Amino acid sequence: MCAIDALGIPPMLEADAVITSSDPVNGEQVTITTRGEAATWEPEDAVVFVGQRPGGGPAATACCDALNFFTSTASASAQTWINDHPGIPGRVVTQAQAEEIAQQTFGPLLAP
Repeated sequence: MCAIDALGIPPMLEADAVITSSDPVNGEQVTITTRGEAATWEPEDAVVFVGQRPGGGPAATACCDALNFFTSTASASAQTWINDHPGIPGRVVTQAQAEEIAQQTFGPLLAP
């Protein structure tokens, strides 16, 4: 699943979760543990790249490989990925921004 999907499942299900992923550049693990509305990120400076392939289409082909967790912006892995994928526009967002995007996208999906 893409990073935003994974972050959206806990608010959508109103459940705690542990999300694990690997930074696609350096292979290091990123783990997010949610309890209620609070999330703990490891490493503490992990970020998310939010992008979308041009041309639209189903989310699985337009977005999923362009929404990734990275260990940090300081590690340069996010910038390396961006440089290696010049055809995918997007931006690096903070943890809070990624959580907000996920909440807005998935939070209300199962609400009555």
